Amino acid sequence: MGRSFDVKPLPGGVGAEVIGLDLDRPIDEETSRALNEVWLDAAIVLFRGMGTSSERQLRLSRCFGELEVHPVESIRLEGTPEIINLAQKKGDRQQMTFRFDGEPIVGRIPWHTDLIYTPTPNRGAILRMVEKPAEGGQTGWIDTAAAYDALPDETKKRIEGLEARFDFIWNLEEMRFGRKWNIELEDRGNVDYPEFPDVAHPLVWTHPISGRKSLCLSTFHLLDMVDMDKEEGDALLAELVDHTTDGRFTYVHDWEVSDMVLWDNWRTMHMAFGAAPGFDRVVHRTTMKGEHQTGRLL
Repeated sequence: MGRSFDVKPLPGGVGAEVIGLDLDRPIDEETSRALNEVWLDAAIVLFRGMGTSSERQLRLSRCFGELEVHPVESIRLEGTPEIINLAQKKGDRQQMTFRFDGEPIVGRIPWHTDLIYTPTPNRGAILRMVEKPAEGGQTGWIDTAAAYDALPDETKKRIEGLEARFDFIWNLEEMRFGRKWNIELEDRGNVDYPEFPDVAHPLVWTHPISGRKSLCLSTFHLLDMVDMDKEEGDALLAELVDHTTDGRFTYVHDWEVSDMVLWDNWRTMHMAFGAAPGFDRVVHRTTMKGEHQTGRLL
């Protein structure tokens, strides 16, 4: 039997779009297997307009692994603990505001890989647009395997076996790499953030299922190289970050309500572009657990 949906590349050649998938009934094993093949191949998968309910999001999400229940109960969707509700609302004191080149923006999270500040990042996630802001609010993804493939052979040899150090950072003013803007904290909000010990991850990840190599950079959390002269290490990381974020390996999604995007956290970075203060934005997220330890505590 052929698969019960169609697939086409996303604009720019990064990621894929699934078309014609029926999410109103249970997904059979053959369809689930075919969806996982698309995910493994493309890393970033768009399901345009298919996320019209929590039930549809959960039905799709469960095809790709066991779902995490977020430890912070207050952001879980009521009655559906596997879904977290990420809401940006006018006057919400849970939101931080930074100025980027003088312009205030709420909800911008620069390029990162989820849970890179722990030894075991999660497997992946699905975002579903519930309430779209009138302006802004895009999300971008970078295929870090494609970025690795495009490196010169001598660079690949140089970075094999090297490690970088990462930490949990909430204040964007402390970002060391990939800063495209002058960043100033305008309003911290009233959120308390946990402390995490530093973690070392290999600069080159090998995907545990596909075997493809990718770059591990997570620019938001990237501190420096492990066991390397700081000046030399910073120059290497700046070179790799500039290469990876130059746009060739990036897909930016301009959301419509009910869109869903799935990504492979073991092979991508993503970025929330944020929106100006005063715009409402609500997305629902499901997360697939990670069982593959890539890093070590320092």
